[in-house]
Amino acid sequence: MLTKPQKKAVYHSDPKERELETAKEILAEVFRIGISEVEEMILNRFDEAQISEDRHEERELWPQEFRLDL
Repeated sequence: MLTKPQKKAVYHSDPKERELETAKEILAEVFRIGISEVEEMILNRFDEAQISEDRHEERELWPQEFRLDL
């Protein structure tokens, strides 16, 4: 009889790290993908958020309208 390979337990002392690892495991299970793919999804999402934030900051540099009263 074949058995499923056991995952090596990863213990983190930081509660936030444990929470992140648990979230990754849940996402991997829900989407039926590997942890590495979950990490890639997270990084891509982070990059997209950074780009969006940078574009928002660029828009704030210049006013949408300009009026010159002479």
